[in-house]
This record gives sequence, structure tokens and C-alpha cells, in this order.
Amino acid sequence: MDWEKLYLDIAEINKGKKPTVADIGCGFGGLLTALSPEMPDKLLLGMEIRVQVTNYVEDRIIALRQQNADNDKYKNIAVLRGNAMKFLPNFFEKGQLEKMFFCFPDPHFKQRKHKARIITTTLCSEYAYALRPGGIVYTITDVEDLHKWMVEHLEKHPLFERLPESWEKNDRCVEIMTTETEEGKKVSRNGGSKFIACFKRLEDPLE
Repeated sequence: MDWEKLYLDIAEINKGKKPTVADIGCGFGGLLTALSPEMPDKLLLGMEIRVQVTNYVEDRIIALRQQNADNDKYKNIAVLRGNAMKFLPNFFEKGQLEKMFFCFPDPHFKQRKHKARIITTTLCSEYAYALRPGGIVYTITDVEDLHKWMVEHLEKHPLFERLPESWEKNDRCVEIMTTETEEGKKVSRNGGSKFIACFKRLEDPLE
């Protein structure tokens, strides 16, 4: 990937850098824009499969950069239209990422559609490929069945270990993920529940 094309306006501050934080299925960009000032020294990438939604996030980022023309705010985020479920290794090198977010993914309620869920046994291996050891997978959903599904598949994978609730309560990214996404705000307005699970990428086993 030629990342400089995506982060075109960023002058010298990000030269040679690659994204290390990915929001998979970023929706309307609420998480990206909230995380941006929290991680000024990192590049953040949102991946979204829907054309119109991707265009909206692009426009949102451009507007935020223009509003902050006198500083470097929001120059560390970008959005890319792509299907992470099919092509993730085409975008990221091995161990490139330190954080991956899966916020309110499509639950695909019908059993025959479960194979289309964003967390599966095969995809967990791809996420482990892109994440460096010690990296974190963040998941949040308002669908308890999907939450249990994601936990089950990540716990079964030998390269992921679930982090305790005490860790979640002290992690700033969990706080932002819970409150700042558009979907999360909608769930709060409707009085729904939010189910969170975070997993650490373990060291590769010795050959």
C-alpha cells in the first residue's frame, strides 16, 4: 500500500509512517474522529465497504482538517473503501497494526448467514497476521448472541487471549468506543445494552 496517497495533506508529520490503528467497518467515522486527538502520533485508518458511507467519512475528515487549518488535528486519520473480510492481508503487512476495532458489526442473525460475520475462525488468523504481538482487538455490540459468538471464536484461537474486565474499565479506547460511535449513541438513546470484549494478540509460538 502507498499510504502517502491516503494521507496526502499531512506534510512531513507523517512521512514514512503506516497506519497502526484500524477501525474495521468504520461506519460514519465517529470512532476515528474521536480517537484522532487521543493518538496524535499515530496514523488511524477506517475501512468501510459501502461507497456512500465512505464518501461521507472522506468529506467529514476534509471538513475537520479545514476547520483546524492552523494545526495538525485530524491529519492522522483516513478512510479506505475496501472489504477487510476478503482482502485484509492486501492492505496490511505482518504485525503492522497495534489496535483493531470491530464496533457494532452486522449481526447476520440468520444461521445460514453466520459465515458472513466479521469474526470467524479463518478471519481470526488474518487479524492475528496483521496485529503485532501485544496488539489489541476491540469488539463491541448490542447483540448478545453476536457478542458470545465473537468471544467464542477469539477465545478458541491460539493467538488471542481475552483481557479482564478490570483492564477494559481502565482503557481509554474502550471508553471512547463505548460512547463515541454513531451506533453506540443510538443504542444509548434506545436504552440498549453494550457488550464488550477485548483480546490481546499473543506472541507467536516458537517454531
